[in-house]
Amino acid sequence: LMDALDGRIARLIKGTSKMGKELDSLGDVISFGVAPALIMYFWNLQYLDKLGWFVCLIFVVCVALRLARFNINSEEEPSWKDNFFEGMPSPAGGIIVLMPLIFSFSGFGELVKINYDLLVPIFFIVISILLISTIPTYSFKTIVIQRSMTKFLLFGIVLFFGALLVYTFKVLAISSFIYICLIPISYFHYKKIKKEKNITSDG
Repeated sequence: LMDALDGRIARLIKGTSKMGKELDSLGDVISFGVAPALIMYFWNLQYLDKLGWFVCLIFVVCVALRLARFNINSEEEPSWKDNFFEGMPSPAGGIIVLMPLIFSFSGFGELVKINYDLLVPIFFIVISILLISTIPTYSFKTIVIQRSMTKFLLFGIVLFFGALLVYTFKVLAISSFIYICLIPISYFHYKKIKKEKNITSDG
């Protein structure tokens, strides 16, 4: 939530700077790279010993590379591509990599027998690859909400955060699963728009 607000507030009060941009990225590496990696290591990856640390290090490095690429891409001219991120964004990666832990705390883990010792390292590697990949994912930054729909949006936001307070891990688990399901949808949506834009430009 703070990561979503800090840049907007800085632009609102005209307090943006290159130093602030770099500090923001440093904070993101710690919040969405180092912190989730340490949490998951002490929760599950300890049994791998040095290999566990290596898996965590791969994830942290991929988060740092993802943020470096984001800083470079953010300097480009605005276009329809702003609706999509190139690869999984680091905040999403920091949450999704915690999904096995969230799932186990949510109570859903009792319904399905899961081998976390196998799942967690695989999850780390897959999320690390998605972070540095070029697979387009929805950014949700340029969505325009009709004025008539504003009250429903506000109601939905209040409902979501209310449910998050009461059923924290269940809501996080479901939200993370929905986000993962959106990745292939965003990929095909991006390809469709790109094809339409190419046809228009050729015409």
